[in-house]
Amino acid sequence: METDSHLKDCTLGKETLYATTYHPECLFPIPRSLKREEMGIDPNNLPFKGFDYWNHYEVSWLNEKGKPILAFAEIVYNCTSPFIVESKSLKFYFHSFNQFQFGSIEQVRQTIQKDLEAILKTPVSVTVYPFSRLAELPAQNAFSGIFLDDLDISCSAYHVDKHLLQTEDTEVTETLYTDLLKSNCLITHQPDWGSVQIQYEGHKINHESLLRYIVSYRKENEFGEPCVERIFTDILTQCKPKVLGVYGRYTRRGGLGINAYRSTESADLKGFNFRLPRQ
Repeated sequence: METDSHLKDCTLGKETLYATTYHPECLFPIPRSLKREEMGIDPNNLPFKGFDYWNHYEVSWLNEKGKPILAFAEIVYNCTSPFIVESKSLKFYFHSFNQFQFGSIEQVRQTIQKDLEAILKTPVSVTVYPFSRLAELPAQNAFSGIFLDDLDISCSAYHVDKHLLQTEDTEVTETLYTDLLKSNCLITHQPDWGSVQIQYEGHKINHESLLRYIVSYRKENEFGEPCVERIFTDILTQCKPKVLGVYGRYTRRGGLGINAYRSTESADLKGFNFRLPRQ
């Protein structure tokens, strides 16, 4: 498979030595086209708009006097980028900062932006904050909307099945969310835990069917961003809403939290980054 051929050189699932000094060469790009073609998404006519929003809580380097500096970073790039960055390679990249001296926090920010733009082939927004400002990142108890997880349903499908989705005749505008999104890394098969919010206008999506559909990702092997795109695409094709937005926020691994948003409408980034309790 083309996917397997491309990913055979990535660091996931392999024993890897941590770089002892700044090492941008460890960054590994993954073409978005690999999974979009599988989902039948035309790369020249994407059915969605959106972005990927990464939070990294373990950024550290040495200042010019050799003193460790601790920070966190926000990284944002558009879903139209030809590549995503493989998360383990990004973790190794940031670890390579740990014993490297930078003159200022702005130099760190510019370095991250330059290196990511080089491999992603797209503009990347990078903000680096002193760790003392982490408390300024808003926290929410949960996504807003109707909580689905208390529904008393029976489940038997644990691989993605879009045919589980059902609609009703009523026209509605509503926001739904669940914390039961779980998939597994495409390479290592380690679990990825997430929460997902669905906002839409159109024929009412049967809530029980939607929750069963989200649960059906439980044994699926996939990266986080394609999972969100598949959820969006399946709802769009099966339920045919007039307006649709899907927002997935995954728990952090190795200090990295991945959040992906896809929508039929353009989105303002303001207010989109926050921390859920598991993040």
